Amino acid sequence: MTWFRDRKGYLPTGSPSRFPAMRLPLDSYRLANGLLVTLSEDHSAPVVAVNLWYHVGSANERPGRTGFAHLFEHMLFQGSAHVSANEHFELVQRAGGTLNGSTWLERTNYFETVPSHHLEMALWLEADRMGALLPAMTQAKLDTQRDVVKNERRWSVDNQPYGTWWERLPALCFPSEHPFHHSLIGSMDDLNAARLEDVAEFFRTYYTPDNAVLTIAGDIDVSRTRAMVARHFGPILRGTGRPALPSMDLPRTFGAWTRDLVEDDVVVSRVFLASRAPVFGTTAYYAGSVCAAVLGQRRGSRLYRALVRQREVASDVSAFTWDLAKGSDLFVVEATARPGTDAGTLESAVVAEIDRLCGDGVRADEVARALALVETDYVSSMQAAGDRADAISKFATLLGDPSLVNDQLDRYRAVTSADVTAFARDFLGEDNRASLVYVPRPATGGGAA
Repeated sequence: MTWFRDRKGYLPTGSPSRFPAMRLPLDSYRLANGLLVTLSEDHSAPVVAVNLWYHVGSANERPGRTGFAHLFEHMLFQGSAHVSANEHFELVQRAGGTLNGSTWLERTNYFETVPSHHLEMALWLEADRMGALLPAMTQAKLDTQRDVVKNERRWSVDNQPYGTWWERLPALCFPSEHPFHHSLIGSMDDLNAARLEDVAEFFRTYYTPDNAVLTIAGDIDVSRTRAMVARHFGPILRGTGRPALPSMDLPRTFGAWTRDLVEDDVVVSRVFLASRAPVFGTTAYYAGSVCAAVLGQRRGSRLYRALVRQREVASDVSAFTWDLAKGSDLFVVEATARPGTDAGTLESAVVAEIDRLCGDGVRADEVARALALVETDYVSSMQAAGDRADAISKFATLLGDPSLVNDQLDRYRAVTSADVTAFARDFLGEDNRASLVYVPRPATGGGAA
């Protein structure tokens, strides 16, 4: 049995398949400068997670300046007014903690997990770069981090097998004028064009307390932590306003099957089949999430049993959502060919299983299996302070309500086989498919005559 602790004591969460009593303790409030703060007290381990989300991602970039959100993730580790370059890493790691940051289409986040007696240090570090980054920003740091990002692009995208999929897929699925269309990491030309003043303006616009969410989870005393937050973040001035995003609205489906065939330096083919889907947090989103589990989560899923075990045309399969909260989400099926299987055969096999699901519907036992996997994964993740803080920040940032973290199991349990079948028939048909297909690059040159 798994146990969670609230302020009144420990709460039993039930058997592995049902977790009726899991409720995270939450204390949410907003500072005068607009910073939304959520504290979640848990004394099961002497660690605390500090998790800061800024509501800015690649969707907020303007044409000709793509890649700024990700570039800024790097810049924030290069020191602030009272912290020297790389000292943020050094202080946290010397204290026995871990830290990192990440960028996505709709957010950028920064996080540390430290022994609980080092909480104030972590808060001071985050507050100093929120309130006092610009005095430490120099052209030399920008040049260095721009080169780092360009090398990251070469390593993780341009020279990585299938590495361009996560920029080619949104480019295929969203119109050119849509904020989700362009590359998250940015183009080489745009990175080269970035000026110090451009970066400073991006910071002044988006890295403000009223555009941020701070979550602190773990071994804390709530009253003492509130005082720390007020001391370090309270003096930071709120922003002066952010430009509105262009319209994110899209038709419910693509309207026709679209495709992109990519010759790459790969040994076997890989297929990504994407569909537009209801945005994160809606009722239909949960039906889509369960549908992804039915189709492609682990070895008992439909795609694994059919394509890997029975037909032996794939070596690996998965299905997932991108969890986008504006305009349209993406529902994605990914399949990697077994050696000797061509891309056409693999794609046809994937499509056949999706068509079968749409035609025959989903059985109640499949939904029960999917829900068991979702529930187990969710509850397991909530036992780690870092994952718990990140989930709270996600709901606070994207949906404006950190307490939604406690509603997730109920939202999933409300999904029926009829809901999943309806989702599949509404969103996975031929009028709502985008195929991104990678095939081995043809051999060039020839041998001796």
